[in-house]
Amino acid sequence: MGQQVGQMILHHIVNGPEMELPWVTDLTHTVHLPHIPAFEVLGIVIDMSITRHVVMMLLAAFLLILMALFVRRKIALVPRGFTSMVESFVLFIRDDVAKATMGAEAARRYTPYLCTTFFFILTCNLLGLIPYGATATSNVSVTAALALMSFFMIQGAGMRKMGVFGYFGHLIPPGVPFWLAPVMFVVELMGVFAKPFALCIRLFANMVAGHVVILSLIGLVFVMNIWVFPVAVGFGVFMYLLELFVALLQAYIFTMLTSLFIGLLVVGEH
Repeated sequence: MGQQVGQMILHHIVNGPEMELPWVTDLTHTVHLPHIPAFEVLGIVIDMSITRHVVMMLLAAFLLILMALFVRRKIALVPRGFTSMVESFVLFIRDDVAKATMGAEAARRYTPYLCTTFFFILTCNLLGLIPYGATATSNVSVTAALALMSFFMIQGAGMRKMGVFGYFGHLIPPGVPFWLAPVMFVVELMGVFAKPFALCIRLFANMVAGHVVILSLIGLVFVMNIWVFPVAVGFGVFMYLLELFVALLQAYIFTMLTSLFIGLLVVGEH
């Protein structure tokens, strides 16, 4: 039984070519997703098959487009309801995240990207908490792609501010002895790549850990006696509510750190 619980936890975390849907009539409620043959480009095998994490990302993008169209139609001097909530998030990202880390001028340029990142990660996180859903951000490939986009945005912001040669020149702090400059350049260059790596692993690890804890607590019901049921379910509900907070928190942290890394370059500080 313990092995079956472990397989159940892995099944809900890892990616796969099928999805569980409530309206499918077979006993497993499973539908197999379309398979696209892989192809090779410059020795790299590229597999474009549809997986459940891809489906959840497409669903998140579709929901965000609908949200944007709805909010755009409901724009008013005094927004209400859902529009007011969305506006509150956007203003928070613009004023308390972007302006606080990079100044008002740069905030106007980079707030659209930061808002897109925040809402996309938040939507993916929340979709993973819905029954029959899957958390795309618990896939390291997804978080790596998000971190890679932030990496290009960060480096692009630095080069836009300082120029290409000025950007690479800032990797050697002023006043460093000439014999130490090559070492400092390598150390600073490693830091450039360490930032997106930290963004990737932090989001991936936190989303995986939350789902593992929730599913483990529920799994206790099947491996122990009936007296564990109230405790396991109670802690499971508590962790589920906590995971709602974590979903919001991780979207904020990813966005805030991206804004901070951009701000370190565009405000002329290092």
